[in-house]
Amino acid sequence: MDIWNFTHEQLSLKKRVYLIIVIECKGSSPGRVGFKMAVSETGEINGSVGGGVMEYNMVELARKMLKDSVYKPFIKRQIHDPEAEHDKSGMICSGEQTHTFIPLDHSQVVIIEQIIKSINSGKKGTLCLNKVGLSFLNTPMDGSPLTSIVDVENWGYSEPIGLKDTFYIFGAGHISVPLSQILRMLDFRVVVYDNRTDLSTYNSNQFANVKQIIDYNNIGDLVTESENTYVAIMSFGHKFDQIILKQLLSKKLKYLGMIGSKHKVHSIYDNLREAGFSNDDFARVDSPIGLSIKSQTPAEIAISIAAKIVQVRNG
Repeated sequence: MDIWNFTHEQLSLKKRVYLIIVIECKGSSPGRVGFKMAVSETGEINGSVGGGVMEYNMVELARKMLKDSVYKPFIKRQIHDPEAEHDKSGMICSGEQTHTFIPLDHSQVVIIEQIIKSINSGKKGTLCLNKVGLSFLNTPMDGSPLTSIVDVENWGYSEPIGLKDTFYIFGAGHISVPLSQILRMLDFRVVVYDNRTDLSTYNSNQFANVKQIIDYNNIGDLVTESENTYVAIMSFGHKFDQIILKQLLSKKLKYLGMIGSKHKVHSIYDNLREAGFSNDDFARVDSPIGLSIKSQTPAEIAISIAAKIVQVRNG
């Protein structure tokens, strides 16, 4: 369960939550701007702001605020230097990061629902945080998060929501479930398509943001051309893989991969050459898909694909 669904669940149960978000980083620091963690009054936590003793201290601070019924937005700087005069994190990375603590209660369930809807649909919006609290705007914000810190009383943070890396999986077989799970952990919006009905792995996939039964002959409008778009083709059989690949080869995508043996891949390429495609087109396809780690099981193959995606995304 991701942090927003966890938060929604807790608030729906009328449990208060502190949302902790990294809004600024300097130097070497385990967290990055946008890292999030939710701490419920039940003691449950979800997410991460970087780990280690610093994260432990931030969680304990949130728990203390909840226990003492202190519900006020504030920021907390952590300096990773044992010689620092104040705000020592307990780490020795030599950097620092600043967190915002936002208290949430049942009255804000609707806002969290808007955020979840924006993420699942890919519709752009903006998350805004300041000393008043949390808000969500349907107005899109492009680019990276923005932070303004004048002092502990005057600060603000805004972050684009819905503008996420999207991973399209064509084929809802056994690999799609662990792959969806890992990709969600990597903060991808995951869309799973298949042309089969009553498929157990399609029905059991609780990790995908979107699932849909489609006709593979008409997928052109389903995949958005973007530097934020990743695609893996792993349908049921050589025939459908070729149909899907043919419609995607001309699209500008961040990543395009196709599962299969070298023999199968070369056979598909030979067929597509007759349709006018060239080796330059095929050079854009990662196939056989993923990093070569001698994967055997669906989970291992999913890990190899995800590892390749991390490599591509991080340049």
